[in-house]
Amino acid sequence: MRQYFQNKFALSEQGAREMIFGILSVVAQNLALMFPVTLLYLFTGDYLDGVNLTSRTGFYIGGIAVCLVLILLTGIWQYNTAYKATYKESAARRISLAEKLRKLPLSFFAKRDLADLTNTIMTDAEVLEHSGSHQIPQYYGSIVSTLVICIGLFFFQWRMALAAVWPIPVALIIVLTSKRVQQYFYRKQTDAKLDLNEGIQEFIETSRDLKSNNAEDGYLKDLEQKIDLVEQRAIGSELGTAVFVVSAQMLLKFGIGTVALVGGTMLTGGDLTLMQFFCFLLVASRLYEPMSSTLINLAAINALQVNVDRMNEINRTKEQEGSSSFAPDGYDIVFEHAGFSYEDGKTVLSDVSFTAKQGEVTALVGPSGGGKTTVSRLAARFWDADRGKVTVGGVDVSTVDPETLLGAFSIVFQDVTLFNNTVMENIRVGKKDASDEEVLEAARLANCDEFIRELPNGYDTVIGENGSELSGGERQRISIARAFLKDAPIILLDEATASLDVENETRVQSALSRLIKDKTVMVIAHRMRTVAGANKIVVLSDGGVAEQGSPKELMEQEGVFARMVKLQTEGQSWTIV
Repeated sequence: MRQYFQNKFALSEQGAREMIFGILSVVAQNLALMFPVTLLYLFTGDYLDGVNLTSRTGFYIGGIAVCLVLILLTGIWQYNTAYKATYKESAARRISLAEKLRKLPLSFFAKRDLADLTNTIMTDAEVLEHSGSHQIPQYYGSIVSTLVICIGLFFFQWRMALAAVWPIPVALIIVLTSKRVQQYFYRKQTDAKLDLNEGIQEFIETSRDLKSNNAEDGYLKDLEQKIDLVEQRAIGSELGTAVFVVSAQMLLKFGIGTVALVGGTMLTGGDLTLMQFFCFLLVASRLYEPMSSTLINLAAINALQVNVDRMNEINRTKEQEGSSSFAPDGYDIVFEHAGFSYEDGKTVLSDVSFTAKQGEVTALVGPSGGGKTTVSRLAARFWDADRGKVTVGGVDVSTVDPETLLGAFSIVFQDVTLFNNTVMENIRVGKKDASDEEVLEAARLANCDEFIRELPNGYDTVIGENGSELSGGERQRISIARAFLKDAPIILLDEATASLDVENETRVQSALSRLIKDKTVMVIAHRMRTVAGANKIVVLSDGGVAEQGSPKELMEQEGVFARMVKLQTEGQSWTIV
C-alpha cells in the first residue's frame, strides 16, 4: 500500500507512510462521530420503552463525555497526520524536486520552459499539498469508514441495509468513470495558465523593447486573450466536473427515499421495529452527507493526476551520474570523434576531434550555429556526447560526477548572472568558503577593486537583481573575479568580451590574461582580434572541424578562418554614407 501511494501521488517513502496514518486517522474520526448516533439511539429506545431516564443520567453523561474525548483525540490525531505531516512532505517534495533538477543535464532545460518548471515546483506542489491535507486522506478514510458501517448495517438488517447503501457505489462509479473527462479539461486549464504565465513573464522582461517599438498595445491585447482563455478553461473544467459530481450527489438523495419506502413497508408488515426504522434513518443521514463531500474529493483526486504526472516526469528523468573520484593526468581536453544531437533529431555536432592542451589557449571560432558553445558544454559535461568521447587528462568526462568534474572548471559566460546581494557575496559564489581577504584579492586581480570602492557601501553594496546597479563591463569583471577566486585548472570563456566597449574590453582582457596563465583555456569568440594571440584555433562549421592550427597557419591556408578575418577587417572600415 505504501508503494501504491508513493507512485500514485509522487510521495516520498515517509510521505506515503504518513498518508496511510492520515487515512487511518480519518477512519477513526468518522467512526468516533458515529458514537453520538449510537447514544441517541439508546436514549430514544429507553424513552419509548418507558425507562426511568433519571436513573440513567450518569450513563448518558458518561457517554457524552466519552464521545467528546474520542472526537477530540481522533481530531488531534487527524490534524497531526493529515495536515502537519502533509506540509512537511510538501516542503520535502519541493526540495527533492530542486535537488533532482540540480542533477539533470542541461539538455533537459533546453526542452522545458522556465515558467513550466517553476509552475511544477510551486503550483503543482501546492495543489498536491492541498489535496494531501484536505482531500486524499478524507476520501480514502471515508471509503473505509463507510464500508465498515455498511457491513455493520448488513448484519443488523440486510434488506434495510441494501436500501440505504445502494446509491453509494453507483455514485462513486459515476465520478470514477468521468476521470478522463476531468483530466482532459484540467489539462487544458493548466496549459492555458502556463501560457498566460509565460506571457506575463515575457512582458515584464521585454517591456523596454515593447515601449521603444510602440508595441505595448498589441502585446497587451494578446495577453488579454490569454486571460480570457484561462477564464474559459476554468469554467469548462468546473462544468466538466460538476456534471458528474452533482449528478452523483443527487443520486445519493434517493437513498433516504428508499430507506423510508422500504422501512415503511417493512414496518407495516411487522418485519421491522420502530426503533430499527429510526436507527436506519439516523445512519442514512450520517452516511450520505459525508459521502457527498467524498465525491467532490474524488473528483479533485481525478484532476490531481495531471499535476502528479508533471512532477513524475521530472522525477523519472535520467540523472547524470558518475564517480565522485576524479584524478586526471594533467588537464588536456581531448575530443575524439564527438557527436551530439538534440532529441528532435537535429544534429549539432557530427564528428569533432581536437585537443586543447594545458598551458595553451585554444580558440573556438566559426559561423553562428557551428557548434562552438555546444563543444564547450560537452567539455564541462553540461551535456553528454551521443557519439565518440570527450576526455580531461585522459579521463572520460561521462564517467565523472558532474559536480566533481565542474570543480576543475572556471567558466566566464557572456551573459553574467548576478544575485540581489552584496558585491562581496556575489564574488564569493566562486568559492563559498573563501575568506574576505581572498575575495578582495580576486577582485583586485579582476580589475574590480577600483569601481567597487566607489560604490556607496563598497564591497557591502547590494547590486540589485542580476546586478542592475552595475554596468555591463563591471558585471563581467565580477564574473571574472569569481573565476579568479575559484582558481580552477581549466578556463572556459564564452564570448566574455563580445558586448563590451573598447575601454571595458581592454580592462577585461587585462584581467583575463592573468587568469588564464598556466591553465587549459578554451575561448569562444566571434571577434577575430580576440583570438589573435591564441596558441591554437579550431574552426567549427556545419557541426564539424573545418580547420585547426595556429592563427598564422590558418591565415596561410586562406580557408574559412582567413575569410572570416578578411570580412571583419572590411567591416571595421564601414562608414555611414
